[in-house]
Amino acid sequence: MTTTHLHYIDGQWQPAQSGATTPNRNPADPADLIGLAAAGDSADVAMAVAAATSAYPAWRNIPAPRRGEILFRAAQLLQARQDTLAEEMTREMGKVAHEARIDIQKAIDMLRLMAGEGRRLHGQTTPSELPDKHCMTVRTPLGVVACITPFNFPVAAPVWKIAPALVCGNTVVFKPAEDTPLMAQRLVEILAEAGLPNGVLNLVHGSGLAAGEPLASHPDVALVAFTGSCQTGRRINTLCAPTFKRVSLQLGGKNASIVLADADLDRAADCIVKAAFAQTGQICTATSRVVVDKRVHAALRDKLLARMAAVQPGRTMGPLVSKAAMQRVLQAIEQGQQEGATLLYGGRRETVAGTGKEPGWFVQPTLFDHVTPAMRLAQDELFGPVVGLMVADGFQDAMAMANGTAQGLSVAVHTRCINTVFAALEALEAGMVYVNLPSFGAEVPLPFGGTKASGNGQREGGTACLDTFSAWKTGYVDFSDRLQRAQLEA
Repeated sequence: MTTTHLHYIDGQWQPAQSGATTPNRNPADPADLIGLAAAGDSADVAMAVAAATSAYPAWRNIPAPRRGEILFRAAQLLQARQDTLAEEMTREMGKVAHEARIDIQKAIDMLRLMAGEGRRLHGQTTPSELPDKHCMTVRTPLGVVACITPFNFPVAAPVWKIAPALVCGNTVVFKPAEDTPLMAQRLVEILAEAGLPNGVLNLVHGSGLAAGEPLASHPDVALVAFTGSCQTGRRINTLCAPTFKRVSLQLGGKNASIVLADADLDRAADCIVKAAFAQTGQICTATSRVVVDKRVHAALRDKLLARMAAVQPGRTMGPLVSKAAMQRVLQAIEQGQQEGATLLYGGRRETVAGTGKEPGWFVQPTLFDHVTPAMRLAQDELFGPVVGLMVADGFQDAMAMANGTAQGLSVAVHTRCINTVFAALEALEAGMVYVNLPSFGAEVPLPFGGTKASGNGQREGGTACLDTFSAWKTGYVDFSDRLQRAQLEA
């Protein structure tokens, strides 16, 4: 019997009102039908928002420490089921087992961090300019929060939004990526088991057009928290503008790893291979450009090539998430060759299966040389296992190349000079800079997000995310028993 991934609305699992479903298939073996997901539309969204709206007054009045305790229980449940969930994630989304476990661990860490915030949620106090007057700030919830999340971190990315939203006292409507409905279902099951009241967290499956747009534009939604492409982020921003709702956009990156002439080339090569091909390059902070000083270009190129054979589709690297994603990446590889870049390694679909069935959506790890700033390989986020070498003439040229894209999410810098480290930190236009590290590896206590077209300035992670999911309220209390004169009054 085929499993159906249902909506979860007001504490009840239910099909789409239309009865429509979409197939959920294993990207490593498209013949493997995991289940059928409810195909939500505006009617399902309306029900979910209504449930969240109804649950909001009671939920916001539950003390924040109690809300945090529910998140902590969810973290314990996730940890207990980590291995089983990782196996299901590998089957549904394609990332290899250890990457799936990392995904779940990031969610566990965020749940624990936000559980602790339930006993803080600090405001401020400041001395008044008048006697017998108290000045303070407190955080207040916003209302109904829409969390629209991507496929690439199907547990961690939702938790990075849902956990702070809930601990701040908001209710949530969660629309996951179409490619990962099972992981969304498992996460909601755990949060419900941890003790969330009915209506506080609601799940609606469906496409961006049919379910995402009605959710983003719904007048009773106070905040839309979205992670995905720049193109979709612009659309969501437009949908939110008429009602002046808050928007948190975590968008794409065209991230560079900069290798300067004094770098440890072996370490840099190890970091680049990890950052370019982990999770098949389907990470918004993945390295897709290597900006290398011309004095060490040839040596670094050879070291990268020597490491490429260890990246094996179907063993150490998973498939792309869908056939459409694979076709998009293969088209970009072809265009890169047409534009004059030199293909050094890979560049083709990998037919791993060999069983007579259609193989999965595997693409070979791919390395280009002689990529120039105007090429698509240097400008577009491909979200696949493709990286290009760009040759720089010294530090200033390397900084200009790294900054020469519309996005500004993450950059890695490889150097042994402490002066160069701080000069790069000053010069680079990015939300995150990694020194002698891969271009990813965000830790939950610190803010996550980018500059330029990589987002609208909001941050996830750390305590900075609380500013996204709550509002400041300022209180002035006069206990002088008289009308006091303020500044500049005679």
